[in-house]
Amino acid sequence: MTPSDRPARMREKVIVRVVAKALIPFILLFALYVQLHGDYGPGGGFQAGVIFAAGLILYGLVFGLRVLVRVAPMNVIEVLMATGVMIYGGVGVASIFLGGNFLDYNALDSQHPEHGQHLGIFLVEAGVGITVTATLLAIFYAVAGRRKR
Repeated sequence: MTPSDRPARMREKVIVRVVAKALIPFILLFALYVQLHGDYGPGGGFQAGVIFAAGLILYGLVFGLRVLVRVAPMNVIEVLMATGVMIYGGVGVASIFLGGNFLDYNALDSQHPEHGQHLGIFLVEAGVGITVTATLLAIFYAVAGRRKR
């Protein structure tokens, strides 16, 4: 196979790059919408995390793994995976310290339990979203970084 027979590199595919550059901000914005409105309707942390990771993975596929790693380095991804779990667990531990059961959101605001419910759900879903995004990016880095044998 000669070099001229090989498929064009991604940097030569202008339409794909332009369309991706136009769509990625909307994908990330939609992920934020799903995250913030997950307690009112369909969606939540897991779905938002998957959508956000899909936007970043699209960025990596179109512009290259090296560029994506500059945007989201692996050490940051590892910290975010742990941070999301810590947020989730921290809400549960905080509710225990405030006199409730693990993840008893009513204990987060004893004066207005409905505010505690909203705060607890929001924080737990944020932790899930962060962890899912970071975990999917770590999986993508592991798979995309492999060399052919």
